Amino acid sequence: MGYEPTDAELVHLNRCVELAAEALGAGDEPFGSVLVSGSGEVLFEDRNRTADGDQTRHPEFEIARWSARNLAAGERAAATVFTSGEHCPMCSAAHAWVGLGRIVYVHSSAQLTAWRGELGLPPGPVAPLPVRQVAPGLAVDGPVAALESAMRDLHTRFARS
Repeated sequence: MGYEPTDAELVHLNRCVELAAEALGAGDEPFGSVLVSGSGEVLFEDRNRTADGDQTRHPEFEIARWSARNLAAGERAAATVFTSGEHCPMCSAAHAWVGLGRIVYVHSSAQLTAWRGELGLPPGPVAPLPVRQVAPGLAVDGPVAALESAMRDLHTRFARS
């Protein structure tokens, strides 16, 4: 049921994990994302920045905003968003509305929900719908088993902080 990334995709996914670790180090929930052009060039990257209380500062949402300002429609459609965790419904909608292309994620929303439950955390305020349920036309690949344990560890550390 998982996705086996190419070596080039794995480089971007590893960067997402690094960005998630940076977010954790800054007191944010561990999420990181990278926008890659159709030709393989890294265009933009970001990490969660929600520690100040603005829960819309997800990296996937920032990617949608950045791409809407800086890329033509065809460039957005050809791009791929690599991300540590499957988009939440807010980010899925933003991704679809600006016309971004494929999504590749390390762990799914269902996995994160299970991890949070195991850690005794309450559910989030928004239903953890999969990307395909929010934006059925998007191409989505994941989870990536090789990096799941690294992300689970980061989320565990966040829950215990």
